[in-house]
Amino acid sequence: MRAVVTRVKSASVKIEGTTHGAIEHGLLILLGVAPTDTAAHCAKLADKILGLRIFEDENGKMNRSLSDVEGNVLVVSQFTLFADCRHGRRPSFIGAGGPDIAIPLYEQFLNECRNRGFAPQHGQFGADMQVASINDGPVTIVLDTDELM
Repeated sequence: MRAVVTRVKSASVKIEGTTHGAIEHGLLILLGVAPTDTAAHCAKLADKILGLRIFEDENGKMNRSLSDVEGNVLVVSQFTLFADCRHGRRPSFIGAGGPDIAIPLYEQFLNECRNRGFAPQHGQFGADMQVASINDGPVTIVLDTDELM
């Protein structure tokens, strides 16, 4: 699994012009699933992301976690995180998990967030979504379970 995690002042996702999910102060998580990912990858990635100490303390140091600041989570599926741009100008997405694998693991990731006390706002897998965010910092981190497991 791959995730791009951005600390935000606010973020939202719209589908067909209607807001489907929105948060104030927290993390926007763009989530990609690979064909070889498992439920264990979901748990590991959720633990890592939700425990990151990337919010500022009273001294301006990144020392607080999402729970410390009572932040929120917005999760958006993003198969393009597995784009292969090594050849030509058109990316290949064969490294992304197909819907049969990715949908259950996307849902599992949402459940992992819920199980850790964060009721995630989210997009809709496979939908044409418009994502807006006001980045805070900006602070953006890329995580890959291949490097965490």
